[in-house]
Amino acid sequence: MDAVTVIDNFFGVYLLVNNNDNPKYKGRCYVGFTVNPTRRITQHNRGKKFGGANQTSRIPGPWTMVLIVHDFPDNISALRFEWAWQEPKNSRRLKVIDSIQRRKPNESHFNFHFRILTEMINTPPWNRLPLKIRWLESDYCIDFPSDRFPKHMSIKHGAIKAFKKTVSQTQEQKELMDAVRTRKECHLCMEKIQNLDTDRVLCINPRCKLVAHTKCLARICLEPNHYLPIAGKCPLCDCNFLWNDIIRKKNGFSVPFVNIDDEEEFDI
Repeated sequence: MDAVTVIDNFFGVYLLVNNNDNPKYKGRCYVGFTVNPTRRITQHNRGKKFGGANQTSRIPGPWTMVLIVHDFPDNISALRFEWAWQEPKNSRRLKVIDSIQRRKPNESHFNFHFRILTEMINTPPWNRLPLKIRWLESDYCIDFPSDRFPKHMSIKHGAIKAFKKTVSQTQEQKELMDAVRTRKECHLCMEKIQNLDTDRVLCINPRCKLVAHTKCLARICLEPNHYLPIAGKCPLCDCNFLWNDIIRKKNGFSVPFVNIDDEEEFDI
């Protein structure tokens, strides 16, 4: 497995597997949401009194976190993913897929949950997100069918550590961001942005001055017959971005940006 990967402002949906020696409990699974995987698995194994879930507290452990899906744009999208993975029979998106409504004869709980996950990453709206599926335990790692894994998603291996990152800015960056924050007109439609907190997005390039309505930028990034962008190109600085990163920056999270040409200027 790879070294520990550190991710700031983390939202993840994980799969636990029970490793109790008693065959009555061994192999049971649980799906949950977390912003801190290390803390969450400790809570599950210590029980309800220490923050563990009711379901995992009723079943003797230990529990192992075997995989986690992350890189959601916000906590709401992650929580919706969690609920659908837990409740495929009740999810509006999944209840129409007959093959995942019940376990096959002699199928393990883990393999059943893996089949549900395979369908989910190929089902709207989740198939439009640049998600990462991270295997935390190599003994459980299974290959996704080559024709059932979206090209814009990725598979990772190894432990993960989540933290909230604070970003220090240079004086030049602060002055640029102050100028961007004062702009209230969309660069794309030239109309006033009524609510800067909810309706405005910025480019992920820290030197770019793009200010736009969320809908205006989404419109130029959308592929035909879709309602959620996957990626796009900034109309001002021409940098390529994932839509997920645009939304993360909009929500106040740090988004890394590399390969900026120091000699290039991006003027309004």
